[in-house]
Amino acid sequence: MDRAPGLSVRLKLTLSYTGFLMLAGTLVLGVVWVFLLRYSPADGIDSLRELLNPGVFIGGWGPRVFLPAAMLVMAFLLVFGLVGGWFLAGRMLAPLAQITDATRRASGGSLAHRIRLPGRRDEFRELADSFDAMLARLESHVAEQRRFAANASHELRTPLAITQTFLDVARRNPDGDTGDLVERLHAVNSRAIDLTEALLVLSRADQRSFTPERIDLSLLAEEATETLLPFAGRRGVTIETSGDVAPTIGSPTLLLQLTTNLVHNAIVHNLPDGAAGTVLVRTGAAPEGVTLTVENTGERLTAGLVATLAEPFQRGTERARARRADGDHAGVGLGLAIVRSITEAHDGTLALEPRAGGGLRATVRLPAG
Repeated sequence: MDRAPGLSVRLKLTLSYTGFLMLAGTLVLGVVWVFLLRYSPADGIDSLRELLNPGVFIGGWGPRVFLPAAMLVMAFLLVFGLVGGWFLAGRMLAPLAQITDATRRASGGSLAHRIRLPGRRDEFRELADSFDAMLARLESHVAEQRRFAANASHELRTPLAITQTFLDVARRNPDGDTGDLVERLHAVNSRAIDLTEALLVLSRADQRSFTPERIDLSLLAEEATETLLPFAGRRGVTIETSGDVAPTIGSPTLLLQLTTNLVHNAIVHNLPDGAAGTVLVRTGAAPEGVTLTVENTGERLTAGLVATLAEPFQRGTERARARRADGDHAGVGLGLAIVRSITEAHDGTLALEPRAGGGLRATVRLPAG
């Protein structure tokens, strides 16, 4: 933003110090002058000439002596105030110069720089600490966004490359059977559409572009469960739903997406086909907030692996898209990332922990409605 040039803060503080010092000096000299008048003759002073006579006052401290001395004192206070105020203002504003330098570096793209202002806590050091914390969050956010953009580009490039390969094959063999080719192209295109829609949901959650409404989380859990029951039946997974009314405030669409993603993830990453897998969905309410817990049976998970599951494009133990015989796939790798973003957009928390017998327990905590 362009601004007209003006006085620096250091000069303003210097002038303020000097003005205050001059005012205090004037008041002190005024008090001294009034004190000296108390020792004038009792019958008063009849003329200016008599007032200027030093002999009228005790000790000869008349105006002829007092006024020059007062002017010298005021001149000294003026110089002392300007020099001392300039020095003190520079010392006081030195931390602000460091903060300004860090701000300029950050505006130039250097987010790794930190102020780390030494000394005991005061207003400047609180500002510096807040700025350092903001830089740390920005650096982490920018790194996450760059990593997300790279992963998204890679994920979107895969179906596009496969589509290009299929089209090249069809162009080289125009008389070949196109039925299987069309089916494969449809599957690849569906996969790309799913990924694009997931990216849009993730972006919408990050921007908090929704109108909050009163919602019962238990009803959303039942709706998501009913929607996914056929999908779970094909995989031999049983879904059990229980819990209390869980009122909260947020976006019905996004919170339904959150619940659906959790249940879908619990179905996909369950016991191998043919085994009797289980998904438990529970809701709870307390004065401090509501909870949605989804846990499933499955393979044993380590704490280190669980810590990475909410990262974009993570699919458990492998990043490759798992294609199954029934035509379903393991998703686009954004399920839990979307869950975390929606949770944070609603000022909640997501906790992931491995179950002792295998599988995962995901707990979403949201503010009470």
